[in-house]
Amino acid sequence: MKFGKLLKRQIEQSLPEWRDKFVSYKELKRIVASISGSPADEAAFVAALAADIDKIDSFFLEQEEEFVIRHRARILRTPIHPLQFELQEAIKKSAAAEAAEVAGIRREIVDFHGEMVLLLSYSSINYIGVGKILKKHDKRTGGALAAPVAEAVRERRHFFKTETVSRMVRECEAMMAEAAAVLPAEAAPEALAAAAEQGIFRNTVAALLTMEDVRRGSSTHGRHSLPPLTLPDSNWLRSFQPPSPIPIQ
Repeated sequence: MKFGKLLKRQIEQSLPEWRDKFVSYKELKRIVASISGSPADEAAFVAALAADIDKIDSFFLEQEEEFVIRHRARILRTPIHPLQFELQEAIKKSAAAEAAEVAGIRREIVDFHGEMVLLLSYSSINYIGVGKILKKHDKRTGGALAAPVAEAVRERRHFFKTETVSRMVRECEAMMAEAAAVLPAEAAPEALAAAAEQGIFRNTVAALLTMEDVRRGSSTHGRHSLPPLTLPDSNWLRSFQPPSPIPIQ
């Protein structure tokens, strides 16, 4: 499948408010195809690409900062074993109240984890998209923009630097493991099944599978390529692979 179609699929699997924040791949391809060799054409392409990279970078940084605040708020709520404390308090209540509270805690964590994984996928597919556009530009014009732009992204752009989000994903997965340990044994399978039905969770898994397709079909490899997207327990996510993503309205 061509990259443009895979990008479209990834956009559809993202959150609604994210969908206009991806690389404008189709428009940039159109601009590249219209380049006739004049300085004005080249300037128009460079300006459009720079605006797109700024858009991607600003959005990634905004989301990362929001996730850091949300993550700290959860940890500071109860500094010592926050999730275990909440779950144990819920278990002390009546069966009905316990089920509702545990479900709410689980949903909050699963959704937050899913949003962060979607941001990692967002980073990856946008970098690949920028790289592919640059290769098309250089092939058409005989120029050499790809290497310096990729280097600049690697060195100066936030959306290439995913260490903070990856760390929070790992910590979130530790919370989910803690939840599984605290829940009664008979409740764990039911809890996981319920989590797998949630829209963000299902679309997170689907987005990961799309990224695998993108990487298998990508020829953008080399020292300027994005490192493989490695998620701290991606097998845990894939164990709940849905037959198809569901739209998030």
